Amino acid sequence: MSRIFAFVFARGGSKGLPGKNLLPIGGTPLIAHSINIAKAIPQISRVFVSTEDAEIKKVAQYYGAEVIDRPAELAGDKSPEWEAWRHAIKHLEDAGEEFDTFVSLPATSPLRSVVDVETAIRALDSSTDAVITVTPASRSPFFNMVSRKEDGATTILSPSPGVARRQDAPEAFDVTTVAYVLNKTFILEKNGLFDGNVKSVVVPKERAIDIDDILDFKFAELLYEEAVHAVER
Repeated sequence: MSRIFAFVFARGGSKGLPGKNLLPIGGTPLIAHSINIAKAIPQISRVFVSTEDAEIKKVAQYYGAEVIDRPAELAGDKSPEWEAWRHAIKHLEDAGEEFDTFVSLPATSPLRSVVDVETAIRALDSSTDAVITVTPASRSPFFNMVSRKEDGATTILSPSPGVARRQDAPEAFDVTTVAYVLNKTFILEKNGLFDGNVKSVVVPKERAIDIDDILDFKFAELLYEEAVHAVER
């Protein structure tokens, strides 16, 4: 049986929304929403937070996660997330910890459900290297997404003959940060998510919000309160 570890990668800095990972939704820090979901899933045996930030470490430990100290060079705005994943895996391997399946639960998706993550975990099989979560896109590269040059010249991003209406275009999906489920060995041996066989599972838009700026955060707050009130009714 596969041994599954969950990880939350949370830097202290964020240009789009300062202190983002510790901002509260429903009175709970964003990072804690990820930790709580991971701890509620029986298949996940341990939960880790990788960070360079002292306050994030305290909050992570308070909510029951184990902390991995992330090097400063892997915690910058331009630091590849893939390398932070590799660092966490190698840190655990050096400590003699063995596991098979790697689950990343970014703090920026506080509206995910246990079902969303469990569905992604179940989708990882022997012919799949990685499972991502997606949600139906609001726009399509075949119809209403464009590229633009400095002089203002604009063209459709992905021309598709015969597409005159959005309904005629191939269905498009946005990648979400609800969950990433990968074979641990794949991360160590390859250099990027789409270097292998990737599957996706679809998450409803109301649970797929990815917080990047203050507008995303305010929208997430509204959706969270709506979900809470729906449960109470």
